[in-house]
Amino acid sequence: MTFFVPRPIPGDDAVRNIVAYELLSLDGVAEHPDEFITDFDDVMEENLGRVISSQDTVLLGHRTYDDWAAFWPNSDIEPFASFINGVEKFVVTSTQPGQTWSNSTAMDGELPAFVTELKQRSGGDMGVHGSIALVQSLFVVGLVDELRLVIAPALQMRGRRLFDKGLPARLTLTRQVASPAGYLMLDFQVGG
Repeated sequence: MTFFVPRPIPGDDAVRNIVAYELLSLDGVAEHPDEFITDFDDVMEENLGRVISSQDTVLLGHRTYDDWAAFWPNSDIEPFASFINGVEKFVVTSTQPGQTWSNSTAMDGELPAFVTELKQRSGGDMGVHGSIALVQSLFVVGLVDELRLVIAPALQMRGRRLFDKGLPARLTLTRQVASPAGYLMLDFQVGG
């Protein structure tokens, strides 16, 4: 499967969006999604392809980066393996990551200033995948533009929840799809 990744148009001064893609249980748990995302059907795969098709940069927290740098370079799980291995990645960390991974750079500076500067560069959307603490930090400073959630028909009851931290925000539902396996894919615009 091939996905189109839009390239910047010369002279385009639009600010890039930060899109957080998260897998959640019905009770909001985001940690260890492999425990509650037990089926990944064609509708969910199509949704993932749509999410990553507009992204040319990914922000990852240190823990997610280390876990993924050990797994994804040797994975053949598509379409995500080709995407995540090839995309420009920034690791939001105060220390050097333990693993090396192609197209990866450690953050330089404070999170709000660093991400705001990245948003001003030309390019497509910037994705945040997993990285619960990073998404929470970006919420606190008002830098998440869109949420794209996959909600499993399961109650996890334990684990870190995505919305345990942050400021109240108004979300506008922009897309909703249910998969044959009962997963909900919900897109929200943050703010407004």
